[in-house]
Amino acid sequence: MTKKSFLLACSIAAALAAAVPVRAENLLEVYADAVRSDPLVREAEARRSAALEAKPQARALLLPQVNVAGQLYTANADGESTFPQVNPTTGNIVTVGNKSTTDVSQYWDYRAELTQTIFRWDQWQTLKRADASVAVAEANYRAAQQDLLVRVAQAYFDVLAAEDTLGAAEATLEALTRQLEQADKRFEVGLIAITDVQEARAAHDNARAGVIAAKRAVATAQEVLREITDKDYQSLVKPAEAMPLDKPDPLDEQAWVDLALRDNLNVIAARLGSEVASADVKIAQAGHLPSVDLFAQYSEDSRDATQTNQSFDPTDPLNSGDRVGGSADSNGTSDVIGLRLNIPIFSGGGTQSRVREQVYLHRAAREKLEGTMRSAERETRDAYLGVIAEKARVQALQQAVKSSQTALEATEAGFEVGTRTTVDVLDARRRLFEAQRDYARSRYDYLINIVRLESASGGLKQDDLSVINGYLTTPTTLPVVRPKT
Repeated sequence: MTKKSFLLACSIAAALAAAVPVRAENLLEVYADAVRSDPLVREAEARRSAALEAKPQARALLLPQVNVAGQLYTANADGESTFPQVNPTTGNIVTVGNKSTTDVSQYWDYRAELTQTIFRWDQWQTLKRADASVAVAEANYRAAQQDLLVRVAQAYFDVLAAEDTLGAAEATLEALTRQLEQADKRFEVGLIAITDVQEARAAHDNARAGVIAAKRAVATAQEVLREITDKDYQSLVKPAEAMPLDKPDPLDEQAWVDLALRDNLNVIAARLGSEVASADVKIAQAGHLPSVDLFAQYSEDSRDATQTNQSFDPTDPLNSGDRVGGSADSNGTSDVIGLRLNIPIFSGGGTQSRVREQVYLHRAAREKLEGTMRSAERETRDAYLGVIAEKARVQALQQAVKSSQTALEATEAGFEVGTRTTVDVLDARRRLFEAQRDYARSRYDYLINIVRLESASGGLKQDDLSVINGYLTTPTTLPVVRPKT
């Protein structure tokens, strides 16, 4: 193949690749990517799995404990001692000395002990506490899952809102570019003053700056979404123009608040956390109570050794007796079974201090619960009012876009016949751009507030995203706004 043919083939392949439409990914598909990749959910899952081990650990303390220990060694020992003794001949008490040398060639022993708790208040309370700890971890994990649903929806619609804003900004810039060209031509033939040209140029420059800012906003929104999913998207699906506005359901603010105070996962976790703190107080108080254990021990030992003894007179070291040596082997076994009672009397005030510490922590947990409930109520009311407000705002801004478009067309017609100035046209175009931007944002805010309301009330599930995903029917290709490296 010649170089020219190769370049032609590459050009055709590139053209065909460019002609292949990019598949648009919807909200549920983006959420599935987030479930696989989001580190916060995976962290919560790992913490939940770790917390699940609290119960078997607490239960293990109440089951029999068996320990086996032993040792094996050799040793050498030299020593001397003195002791009083009655002289059988004179009847006097004399001091007698003895020197000994012991050579242990091998010594071993082992012992096995079984312990069974009979009464330990702290262990029973620890077992009860484990159930609450596991429930807290489960609530926190489910809260992390709900938070992921909210974050995905927020990031997804932020990207679409930024893309709509960029599209409106580029359309405005294109229109203002034509208007600037038209103003230049009109000025050249003396139909308008230089002031009109400068006004058109200033509006054009501002629109260009707006496009730059909008591109920056798109890049930021895309990075937030990529942070959650670890994936870049070329095309997403946005809501259809005729998106239903039928939320919230029920249309009762207090009903949503009552639901949140009962089912909000952060409230549930805080309530369970208060129960854990209460159990910690009882565990600390167990330091004042006796404990009873049943124990059984078995031990066995064996020693192979030789020992040499020699008596001497402490007053005359040179006067020593004969050295007597021989085997000093020994072995034995022992069986013990009984009850072990421990009654704490005084621990330097440490037990009382630990009890006071846990009482304060329990108080802090109750205050946290109160704060969490207030926060859940505030978030629920805010989300509920957000849905109501955005619902009305979408309808109002939809009409505002139509009115602004009509006003712009009328102003441009007046400008053509000389009854309107360039400033009038620029102002009408600015109002249209703002209405388009706000309308696009309000639709996404409406959907995001629905998700936030369901989350605050504790009922947000993937099925809720499926309902919202059903509103998304219009694919849109996202602009490439990051510079190529």
